[in-house]
Amino acid sequence: MPKRIALCITGASGAVYAYRFLQETSRSNDVETHLVISNAGAIVIKQELGINASEVQRLASFSYDEKNFMAPIASGSFRLDGAMVAPCSMKTLSGIAHDYEDNLIIRCASIALKEKWRLVLMPRETPLSTIQIKNMLEVSKAGATVLPPMPQFYFKPKDVGEMVDMMVGKMLSIFDIDSRLTHEWGADKLALKEFEPSGATY
Repeated sequence: MPKRIALCITGASGAVYAYRFLQETSRSNDVETHLVISNAGAIVIKQELGINASEVQRLASFSYDEKNFMAPIASGSFRLDGAMVAPCSMKTLSGIAHDYEDNLIIRCASIALKEKWRLVLMPRETPLSTIQIKNMLEVSKAGATVLPPMPQFYFKPKDVGEMVDMMVGKMLSIFDIDSRLTHEWGADKLALKEFEPSGATY
């Protein structure tokens, strides 16, 4: 049975992360994606990626309207391997933190928490207010993984695309999905059997 993952896109900046995640998972028969795009998310997709939300939906196995509480992912009886909100707006973060289920995205996240499934939230805002930080703490205490899109520069990315792919690789690895985008620190040194002397600085 393929791995079932719900992916929700909200109106925060960073739709490219979800888009690339879907591009990668759509290559595999071992991953089944259930997509929800908020109305604001569709606007951001158009603004940032220059494409319509329908083009993103085509990459998913299944897609639902954010107000469709009859969707399979609105019930805990429909078992998922995990759910992810990427990017996650501060409004959605607040809704999840306080269990205010006014749309399918927050409902899906709430189910993941109550069923003890993996839930990954990619908040995209800076700087952060004390209230927003408290909301991140609340979802973390409830069992969610908070994954801000912070690029890794020690792999020396050549462009923005590589920086995005590094984060997408991390998103995939959290769900135990093998990917060519995953970077392991020290893997190149293991391959060459070369190691830095103890106490080396970088």
